[in-house]
Parts: sequence; C-alpha cells; structure tokens
Amino acid sequence: MNSKSGSPRGEQRSSALWGTGNRGGDSRSNALWGKGGRGLVTALVAVLVVAAPLAAGARKDDQGQSGASSYIDPILMAKANSTPNALVKVIIQGSGAEGGTKHALDAFHNVQDRSGSNPDEQIKDKYNFVNSIAVTLKAKRVLQLAHVPGLTVTFDAPMKLSGTVEPTSTHLWTTASGLKPLWGNLPAVGVKMPTIAIVDSGIEKNRADFDMGARVIDDVVITQLASNSPGDGRGHGTFVAGIAAGSAKDQAGAAPQANLISVDVMDDNGMARTSDVIAGAEWVYRNRIEKNIKVANFSLHSTMPSNFTNDPLDKAVEKLWFAGVTVVVAAGNYGKEDGPSGVPYAPGNDPFVITVGAIDLEGSVSIRKHDVPNWSAYGYTNDGFRKPELAAAGRYMVGPVPAAATLLKAKPDNVVAGGYMRLSGTSFAAPVVAGAAAQLVIQHPNWTPDQIKGALMQRARYIPEAPPGSAGVGEINASKASALTRPPNPNAALNTFVKANALLGSKEFDGAAWRAAAKSSASWDSVSWSDVSWSDVSWTDVSWSDVSWSDVSWSDVSWSDVLAAADVSWEDNAEGEVGAPTGDYVLTPEEEAAAAELGLIDQLTLPPVSAPEPAPAPAPAPPAVTLP
Repeated sequence: MNSKSGSPRGEQRSSALWGTGNRGGDSRSNALWGKGGRGLVTALVAVLVVAAPLAAGARKDDQGQSGASSYIDPILMAKANSTPNALVKVIIQGSGAEGGTKHALDAFHNVQDRSGSNPDEQIKDKYNFVNSIAVTLKAKRVLQLAHVPGLTVTFDAPMKLSGTVEPTSTHLWTTASGLKPLWGNLPAVGVKMPTIAIVDSGIEKNRADFDMGARVIDDVVITQLASNSPGDGRGHGTFVAGIAAGSAKDQAGAAPQANLISVDVMDDNGMARTSDVIAGAEWVYRNRIEKNIKVANFSLHSTMPSNFTNDPLDKAVEKLWFAGVTVVVAAGNYGKEDGPSGVPYAPGNDPFVITVGAIDLEGSVSIRKHDVPNWSAYGYTNDGFRKPELAAAGRYMVGPVPAAATLLKAKPDNVVAGGYMRLSGTSFAAPVVAGAAAQLVIQHPNWTPDQIKGALMQRARYIPEAPPGSAGVGEINASKASALTRPPNPNAALNTFVKANALLGSKEFDGAAWRAAAKSSASWDSVSWSDVSWSDVSWTDVSWSDVSWSDVSWSDVSWSDVLAAADVSWEDNAEGEVGAPTGDYVLTPEEEAAAAELGLIDQLTLPPVSAPEPAPAPAPAPPAVTLP
C-alpha cells in the first residue's frame, strides 16, 4: 500500500505535485503526436491531405454519370481513422435533380449496417428545406460516403446558447475525468434540468460558483446539533457542491449546468447525527419529483460498523435508489498503509449505491501516473461486498469555501485564492462522480440508477499503479460512459431480492431472502459479473465474497443497544493529509494535448484546422421538353 505521502510500497516517489519519473525528455513520447504518430493532430493533418482531392475534380457514379466529389468534414475523417467503430452524429446533404434529400437517404441506406447487429445506426430526421438528413452511424461509414458523388457530410455539432458563459476550469481533474465534453449538454425540450442534492453541512449559495444562488433551488436545515451556523459554517458542503456543480470562472465543477439543493445535516465541526442524515434522505425522497432530484451526494460515513441489511442509514439510501435517485457516497478516509481497510460503515457499505475512492492524479492525465492515496478506504464490507466500485480525483482538490468557515480557520495554509482552498479526501472524489451522474441523466433521462452505475463502471479506466481493488474497477471517464446506449446492470443479482411494499407504495430489499441465498450459493451474484468486462483488467473476485463472514457476524448487532453518543456520522475530509503541493494540479498545454489524444477532451475544443471549401453543388439539369 502507499506511504503517508501516497507513494507505492517499496518505491521512491518524487513530489506529489510533479509526479514520478521524467516529465519530459526521451523517456516519454511527445504528448501532442503520441506513440507511432497516432495522435489526433496527426490524424487531422493526414485528413487534410486526403480531403483535398475529394473536394477537387469529379467522379463518375455507378451509372457513369459525372458529378461533383463529396466533401467530408475533417473532424469526421479523423474520427473514422482513430475510432472507426464509434457512433457519430452527422448531417448528410445531398444534391441532384431528383431531390437532395433522396440523394442523401439513398447514400445512407447504401452504407448503413444491414445485418441488424447495430440498430443504433439510424436516421434521426429529414430536412427537405436544406436537402439533408441527420443520422447516427459508425465513424468508418464516412469513408464509404466519401465515394458517393455530390454529398456534403458534416458533424452534427452540439449548439450552445450564445447568452451563457462558457464554463472554464484550470484544474486537471475535469479533463482527466472526461467531463469537459459534457459541459454544454442541455436536456431535451420539455425535460427539466436534473438536481443534485448535497447532504452535507449546507451551501453558501450567493456566490459566482452557483450563479449567485440561481441554481441552488432550495435549502433545508435538518441538523439538531446546536453548533450550526446559518448557511455553511463548516465549509465542507460548499466545497463539495463546487466540485459537483460549480460554475465560477476557471473553477467549473463536474456538472456546471445542473441545479443543486442544500440539505444541511452537519454542524460547524463536521459532525452529523446519523438520525439527521436519515431525515435528510427522507426529505430528498419526499421532494424528489417536485424538485427533480436525480442525484444525491453523501460525503460522510457513520462511526459504527454494520450490516447493510440492518443499518437504517443504508435502508434510507436504498429507498432513494429504488425511487430513481442515483446515490453517490464517499468510501471514507480511514485507509491503511499495509493493505485493505475494509469498508464497514454506512452508507459506503451499501451494495446498491456508488461508493467512490480517491485518486492522486500526480499532475497528469496519464492513467499510468495515477495512484490511490493510502488514506482512501477500500476492501470488503461486513457483508462481503467489494468497495469502492469507482474512483475519481480526490487529492489536492481546489473548491469554494465561505470566509467564516471553520475549515478555513483550521487550515489557513491551504488557502489558494480569495474564497477557495485546497483539500483532499474521498469527500471530494464523490461529488466528481455525482456530477458525472447528473451529466448522464441529462443525456439519458430514462436511465435508472443501476444503468448510470453500470455505464460509469464499464467505461472506467483501469489504474495499473493502484493496489488491487483500491480504485474499484478504475477511474471514471464520464464522456465514454455517456456514449453507451445499453449499459450493463451491476446490481442485477441484488435486484431479484427487491420487493414492492404495497402498503407503503415503495420498494424494499429483502435482506433475509438475500442472506439465505448468499449462504447457500457463493455464485449467487454471477449474473451481474460473468458477461461484462468492467475495466481494461478484470475486477478479480467479482463483487462479492463470503470471506468476511468467517471472521465476524454483524447480523446480531442490536441498534437499540447502541449508545446515543455513537449515533454520529463524520465528513470524509482527509484530516491527516500532509505535504500539500505549493501549486495545483493545473491543465498545462502538454497535458491538454495528451488528453485530446486519449479522447478525454471533445475534439471540437481543439484549435480549428483549415479545411477545403465544400464543392459547389452541381447545377440542376434543365427541364425535359416534350416535342409535339
């Protein structure tokens, strides 16, 4: 496991800011051009060489008729060469005397996959007004369309409102997590923007990070503890909200377009009664439809180990999950240097929700430089479930904090700018994933929490330097997850034990039935894992094991015997973190080029590349004349 500075066992590690190894020189391939000249910029240059002849001269069609060559958008040509099987949205403009729309339709039908193996290649709509059709097809099809005379094929680029300010961030994590390409996404017409509930210490809403409060659509105070200032006396909730959905200049969060709700369950010391957290979850449940709450973030954990089948906080977050709210929780900061700590505390021990561990990016987008700090908890729960499922950036994160916050007073050396400070912890990895979940809801409003969890897990990036299991299946790649059309369900086996409660009008987990099945068959959950590759390297031992049952049985815990003083949950801010860098993990031009090569940045954000002008459409043929 890692040392206190987050370094791997038995290895010497350079500073946490600059990472390991040689940052330049001969040991690393050029970040812009990549290994073997396979970078995106190389592809674009090659495209220009190919695209120019396509726009010049003329070809003969199948009937030997001469016509203008097709113009193919260079971005699409680059995509066809780099990721030929990726689905792309394009607009095909046709030409000809019989009607340009028919010409475009015929071209699409000639190249589309007719085997039935890829039903996602389809026509979105026809536009006779401009002789075109909008379609989805595999990128490699544009190479075939290039041979059809008279077409103009362009990228169906997303449009953005000119009256809004473009989100910006100087921080590396928004790029490394594949979130930047999703910032411009808006819900379909008639669909509400999703809301993220931040169950924490409150949110200081009247600041630029939240559009001066416009996106914090509600706030409620639940905590019964006396030491709780109005707004956010701790600062933890504001920081978490900024990571999830901040929108200030150069400080944008994971989903800067999403709405927020502040559910204040924590006092100014970072402590919350577990009963208040449960009450906060209930408030979210009762208001989820009216407020369109699709995601709830819990960057805290209980102090009492438990079984998820008995713990009331676990049952509370499951209620949200079954009702369509994607619950994201922090794994905790009680990790060990010499191996797994286990994850015995609610709500991180619940198998349904998304439990998130922290990653140290080491100042790079390269997954080979990333690692898991020793304080990030991981391992099996007391019921045998492996946690966390996912990991995200959580070390040396910069976020907004109120001027009077106790966090600011406790860590004055962590201040990086007016109103912002640097903190580490799984508390701040969780909202990265919460924001990513909100982005998936925008693009796929009908996806269930199970599908969102499955998409994020299946497209996670495996971290070779992380101890096995410490990062779950890997680091999130939100952009790749959003491109899925049929995500797998990692909770499929668990769902067979979810029953409807007709009396309450809700769903509940049948813990007794599950326990009986798990004890009788060690492979009861194979349906969730056997047919899916969850990362570049398989998640060994799948998600469940009975290893912990042989050591201790938590089923006999009686919650009525728990002392009232133990009814406590704590924030997951890494208090023991030392050796903070003098700078931040910022996005340098070199890392931006590397991110483009890795597909972490939308290609449209790259500097524009000159492209040949589209060939003019051929003049229409003169009308036929009938002789008398």
